[in-house]
Amino acid sequence: MRQEGGRKAGSLTDCGLRTYCGRGLRLLRTTDADGKAGGGAVAGSARVALLSGMSPAPVQLIKICCIASPDEMQLALHSGADALGFVSKMPSGPGPIEEDLIASIIALVPAGIATFLLTSETEATAIIDQQRRTGANTLQLVDEVEPGAQAVIRNSLPGIRIVQVIHVADAQSVDEALRVAPDVDALLLDSGNPRLAVKELGGTGRVHDWSLSREIRERSGLPVYLAGGLKSTNVAEAIAAVRPAGVDVCSGVRTDGKLDPVKLRAFVGAARPPVPAVKTASISLLRAWRA
Repeated sequence: MRQEGGRKAGSLTDCGLRTYCGRGLRLLRTTDADGKAGGGAVAGSARVALLSGMSPAPVQLIKICCIASPDEMQLALHSGADALGFVSKMPSGPGPIEEDLIASIIALVPAGIATFLLTSETEATAIIDQQRRTGANTLQLVDEVEPGAQAVIRNSLPGIRIVQVIHVADAQSVDEALRVAPDVDALLLDSGNPRLAVKELGGTGRVHDWSLSREIRERSGLPVYLAGGLKSTNVAEAIAAVRPAGVDVCSGVRTDGKLDPVKLRAFVGAARPPVPAVKTASISLLRAWRA
């Protein structure tokens, strides 16, 4: 199975519950209030011993897309974003900015933050040149690229992650995802329509069929990032339905095209809600852990 940053998908075992928190993998022992080991089917119940600030199945990554200025970059990071998206030239949709502006913003991004360059180029040479001009550490390919392009990109840009966008429309989207999965590091599931005369390659604000996204996540063996019409009022439901590694949002956190701090904080809070410490359970957890 592929890993992201050394982290595997969590699973129930005979000794505890593997749980993702926002910045890493923890193994929590499940206990009852009296300190006895909990039973097997405890996920999501009050018997799961939680540490402060952790939740049973939060996303690993929250990506704020369509970043257009240093101020938006700072606002997104201060609100809890783990990744930033920068939109280069597109046939349609919101958020494209000039490559020199993308490069100037990326130069200010702190180390450890993923910077996604959204590119509509389909030839490897053009994509490689874009990355070198902008300095992004992740390439988000929003369209189908020429055969063999991923291998050429990987050989030319070692250490740069490749994320392929799949525009989820029907069962063919699942087939497309499975076909491209061996060549990329992750999949991003969006709601565009590249079959139109003027291609929609993202930023539609539409929700797609999450059951198809879940199937892709279950069968691809890759980290999956979910996009498409997400906002604070539906992102928790989307996460529960798909169980993605991350979520991606543009229009859902904007007002009149500008990043809205109120919507942004609400989205991050809904995608990665804080969990209050449960005193009794925490004490039981520590006792069981030391036993």
